[in-house]
Amino acid sequence: MIISKPCPLCNGSSEDFFQWKKRMWYTCTHCHAIFPPNDLFPDKAAEKSRYEEHHNDVNNPGYRNFVSPIVEAVKTNFTELHHGLDFGAGTGPVAAKLLSDENYKVELYDPFFHHHPHLLQMQYDYIFSCEVVEHFHDPAKEFAMLKNLLKENGKLFCMTSLYNDDINFKTWYYKDDSTHVFIYRHETFEYIQKTFGFSELRIEKNLIILSA
Repeated sequence: MIISKPCPLCNGSSEDFFQWKKRMWYTCTHCHAIFPPNDLFPDKAAEKSRYEEHHNDVNNPGYRNFVSPIVEAVKTNFTELHHGLDFGAGTGPVAAKLLSDENYKVELYDPFFHHHPHLLQMQYDYIFSCEVVEHFHDPAKEFAMLKNLLKENGKLFCMTSLYNDDINFKTWYYKDDSTHVFIYRHETFEYIQKTFGFSELRIEKNLIILSA
């Protein structure tokens, strides 16, 4: 049944997609994103509390390996002479620390833990967001801003788990985090590329690369 829940990204109409207990999910008929209604979004206090449960330890080999796609992508495309931004750095900015250890200049921004608004008045050669974009309450606003923060020929690196029809949404762990309020498919990032003026899109498993 088509319902009148506008998509937070493209404002398109949506359809019922999945209901689990009290949480309903919708899918956009235009950009194919998946999202719950915004009245079920956690408030800022609940968000911060959930993020404080994360234990992203730079000395943990498993987590270092987890963030390695972003670290290697930055090192492949940029040098220590370039200026980067970790957008949504969180409590443990492991990727930024690994890059800083190799003399990369990376600024940290996070609305809860590294709230430095002046950093959003600058431009960067590259920006990365590791497990961040699924938390966007207003993805249209966030992606427009991220595009504007990139210099010419800059790149935005995002890591997030993409949904596809081979995944059993009912048992998919990714939906169970209450702070995951916007789920992307390949088509969603194709919409983002075209709408916000990125010149190129590459998707390598959970790593999405958008070029300015």
